[in-house]
Amino acid sequence: MKTAVIILNWNGRKMLEKFLPSVSAHTCTGDNELIIADNGSTDDSLAFLAENYPELRVIAMDKNYGFAEGYNKAIAQVDADYYVLLNDDVEVGENWIAPVVAQMEKDPAIAIAQPKLLMYDQRDTFEYAGGAGGFIDRYGYPFCRGRLFSTLEKDNGQYDDACEIFWASGAAMFVKAAVWKELGGLDGEFFAHMEEIDFCWRAKNQGYKVVYCPQSTVYHVGGGTLPKSSPRKTYLNFRNNMALLYKNLPIERRGGVMRLRYLLDIVASVKFLLGGNAQEMKAVFQAHKDFRKWKPALKERRSRLNPHEVSCIYQGNLLVDYYFCGKKTFDRLKLQ
Repeated sequence: MKTAVIILNWNGRKMLEKFLPSVSAHTCTGDNELIIADNGSTDDSLAFLAENYPELRVIAMDKNYGFAEGYNKAIAQVDADYYVLLNDDVEVGENWIAPVVAQMEKDPAIAIAQPKLLMYDQRDTFEYAGGAGGFIDRYGYPFCRGRLFSTLEKDNGQYDDACEIFWASGAAMFVKAAVWKELGGLDGEFFAHMEEIDFCWRAKNQGYKVVYCPQSTVYHVGGGTLPKSSPRKTYLNFRNNMALLYKNLPIERRGGVMRLRYLLDIVASVKFLLGGNAQEMKAVFQAHKDFRKWKPALKERRSRLNPHEVSCIYQGNLLVDYYFCGKKTFDRLKLQ
């Protein structure tokens, strides 16, 4: 089985310099190939790669297409049985690929997987972007085993069981190439944020499984592209969250869920304003405005899907459980 690990780079020379040594050393073996897809960088990333890693394949694109479309364009030029989407701020260890691929090979229905994601600077703590596998509640709020909102758990082996999950983190996401092609890759109009959740949901709507493999561990810095507090990031998260709900929810639940989410987003915008973040508040309203413009195109895409009830959706309200019931860790939630 040929596995292609693709790192999407945009002005990330410092990250490449820091993390490529481990990735290259532990990836470029056997049938594994490491590819750098450059998203129109304006720093000296390409010169750095040419001088220090001339053996690596580099796909140079003419501009920044964002995370989603950048990967679509790069992977269209890659021939492999498995694709691995890997962030440029991830450190990997020896034999990090084989356990994940082996787990995926056991079941033809498994389409997507992720390893355990721990923090690069606090290696005993689950990382925000993926932890021990992603889930979502019935109102569209994503969370992870090991991370509910801003609460990060220590890794004490409590999530060392391989299991089915709802979404795999785009920081280190393994995908069967045949399924990637069947689904048409990521939704390029998402640009960045929540595109991997949409992709996994579409896969589950087609009957595929998404899994977590604890036998492989990687260490992720996180937040390297946009700062934690960013109106642009807020805008993309709120807009894209509405889009993935609209595309993937069963028709009988879609209206009620989206009306409630709209009210909850208004509450979030007020919270931003009271916290002195007027730009973040504006970003929420702009996100909803642009989502409404986007709906006709999303409706057409939805018509090609098969939205129905799928596994690993938490049927409670994560906001209520976390903020009002004090449920701060994954084990306190009762997933069906």
